[in-house]
Amino acid sequence: MRNKLSRLTDAFWFLPMSLGIGALILAQILITADRAIGDADLGIWGSLLYRVGASGSRDILGAIGGSMLAVASTSFSITVSVLATASSTYGPRLVRNFMNDRGNQFVLGIFGATFLYSLMVLRSIQDQSITGGQFVPDIAVNVAVILAVVDVAVLVYFINHIAGSIQVSTLSARVRSELVDVVDSLYPQQRPDNSRPATFPAAEHERVLAETSGFVIDIDEHALLAVAERHSCLIEVLVRPGDHVVAGEPLVRVTPGAEDDEIRAAVCRAIDLGNTRTPMHDVQFAVQQLVEMAVRALSPSTNDPYTAHNAFSELATGMVPMVRRPTPWLGRTDGDDTVRLIVTRVPVTELIDDIFDAVRIYALAAPVAMTAAILLARRIGVAAVEPDVREAVLRHLALIEAAERASAGDPVTVDFCCGEIAAARGAITDA
Repeated sequence: MRNKLSRLTDAFWFLPMSLGIGALILAQILITADRAIGDADLGIWGSLLYRVGASGSRDILGAIGGSMLAVASTSFSITVSVLATASSTYGPRLVRNFMNDRGNQFVLGIFGATFLYSLMVLRSIQDQSITGGQFVPDIAVNVAVILAVVDVAVLVYFINHIAGSIQVSTLSARVRSELVDVVDSLYPQQRPDNSRPATFPAAEHERVLAETSGFVIDIDEHALLAVAERHSCLIEVLVRPGDHVVAGEPLVRVTPGAEDDEIRAAVCRAIDLGNTRTPMHDVQFAVQQLVEMAVRALSPSTNDPYTAHNAFSELATGMVPMVRRPTPWLGRTDGDDTVRLIVTRVPVTELIDDIFDAVRIYALAAPVAMTAAILLARRIGVAAVEPDVREAVLRHLALIEAAERASAGDPVTVDFCCGEIAAARGAITDA
């Protein structure tokens, strides 16, 4: 439930909609306050109000509302242009980072909110020809002027923010932060107190099948554990975040059986399917975003090895802490210390394969990127506490060295890279 709420609040429309609703409420409150105060003497506070009458207030609110709508349209056009540039340069998966950017959401939201506020206040103004006499909400009109001044500052912020958001360092830092967060969530420094090594028994079992198709976005392990404890059964999760599931494919298997419709319904609720992958609990997707950034930078059309160098360096920030931590135990116990749930985690060796297979294919002709990739391998291998991780890194270094020697690259560059690989191999072996 918490993860679903988090995805809701991260949606592009949520903050602008909230600001728009807030503007409508604020307008109604200030109009009501103006009606209640009427012509009462406000003392020194009243001298701060700028009173221009019904006609002048209409002109001010019309100018503010019209200009804010135009500025919002221009800002949206700039954002779309940046999205197109980012999609073609860094990859369509990274567009999500711009859509989830709170700065962009706030800017578009505050412009739209100012327009709605001005429109609501404008409709409340009455002149002498209206039954009930003239009414000018002076407080609300003055607040509209204040909002217009704030919007000018927001526009300056937006120009600076949008220019900074397309820089490689800014984009890669955000992706790195997502990688670090998912690593800390799925591969903690200390194993959970209720975790145990566990395997599913070779016994009769039932499978719970997916009701719809899509990518596994999130798995609520706490909900699954509660269901298993309540029904005194063992549940093994067969999918992991990032997997694509077709309706009718198994999600979990349950022993001694899953005849109970409650178990089936609870499992389908706990495993959330969607149309796109997200890095919230999908560590492989978080890694692949940085790998894709490096691969696209190394393409002939882009030819930017320094961006690839930066992406490999950012990968070390998430991968090195991960390999320093113990391999997660996949069993989860109930209050009686009985294993009731077996979860899934992506093996670190699989992530290493994703990274260095791409390096071997795309980075051979880019010494700057290759140097960063070899340094990444060295860091991972030296920090690894599990032998299989070190063996995986050494295997990929050997494959990269063989590919370098078989390539038709500059001999000096090939010898340099092979020397770096030999130094990395020696450091890993000595660690």
